[in-house]
Amino acid sequence: MPRNSSTKVDDPLESQGPELMFEELDGLLGYRLRRAQGAMHRDYMASVADLAVTQKQAATLWLINANPGVSQVSVAASLGMDRATMMSIIDRLEENGLVIRKRSTVDRRRQELYLTPAGITRLRKVKARIAEHEARFKSLFKSAELAALLSALRKFHDPG
Repeated sequence: MPRNSSTKVDDPLESQGPELMFEELDGLLGYRLRRAQGAMHRDYMASVADLAVTQKQAATLWLINANPGVSQVSVAASLGMDRATMMSIIDRLEENGLVIRKRSTVDRRRQELYLTPAGITRLRKVKARIAEHEARFKSLFKSAELAALLSALRKFHDPG
């Protein structure tokens, strides 16, 4: 439920400065989603800092592991990224020795993606850290609340 215009900031980081009136801002869905995403992103980055893997890179490794030989275009489409962004991600993963590209024997224009042994090891570590990260945020909700939240969030990318 949106708070009224007299609601003051209750975030400890924000309360270090002057207390500001949010009016309708804190009742805006986009604002709340962005704040939640920001909190999760900061925690994710802290969780995997020593593994040097961004969220996009982790998702890419995850999909390649689950779909050995997948094309760069398919991974990009599945993650809602453009080709240039995906090429940059794959380039970086390849430079770090986590992914290899192989020319397809079926279609020579297609590059197949595979994890290297180092990529498999890194992904295993990243998955463990992500599980801890997810558990921290899931613990904020009762089971029914979490199920409702996940169901509601699916509506953003599954409008049907």
